Amino acid sequence: MTDDDDLDPLAPLPAAVPVFPLTGALLLPRGVLPLNIFEPRYLAMVRDAMAATGAANRIIGIIQPRRSGGDPGKSNGEPPPLYDVGCLGRIGDYRETDDGRILIALTGVSRFRVQAELGRTTLYRQVVADYHGFAADQDDPEPLAAAARAGLEDVLRPYLDAQGLSADWEAVHDADDEALVTTLASVCPFDPAEKQALLEADGLPDRAATLTALMTFAQGAGGRGDRPTLQ
Repeated sequence: MTDDDDLDPLAPLPAAVPVFPLTGALLLPRGVLPLNIFEPRYLAMVRDAMAATGAANRIIGIIQPRRSGGDPGKSNGEPPPLYDVGCLGRIGDYRETDDGRILIALTGVSRFRVQAELGRTTLYRQVVADYHGFAADQDDPEPLAAAARAGLEDVLRPYLDAQGLSADWEAVHDADDEALVTTLASVCPFDPAEKQALLEADGLPDRAATLTALMTFAQGAGGRGDRPTLQ
């Protein structure tokens, strides 16, 4: 297991990034994404990231493939195209299990734009990452206006009711703006294109506005499944 305290958030960002194409996954700057790694190519990717030196140490990228369903790493013999924007994650927790899996928790560092995909020399895919336009991802986020925060909370309850979900409302009210928006964006059952829109939103106020719009639009979708609780 590694310790987040020894990870420098201001370290340079790598030009070449190993990527994990994962449909429906959303990693945002300062957000946390737990992963259960079991496929050989991604086991190799994580081990290589842990062993890397310099800017690439403990870094992998989370990005969505443009085609969903089936194997996200290959479609009809060819790897599916990727969305243009993903997010770097720094491995802060690492644990190997007795059955050969690796459990990690990624902390979001910065979004990146795929400039090019590198020729395949590893089991996993790698891209050249362009960070232009995402410098603010490593800064403290702009707080939400009071009306925007209130509007988000107002639409949350009917949205959760429509989806058959519930929430710890005390935790919702006590959460800071970024924690609330990041948690809701990550755990709410939006489709991949909607998750991508949340990732690409330009800053916290824009992401909150996108989240509010998506929840408002989805309120008529009806409930589904049991009633898990969002913590």
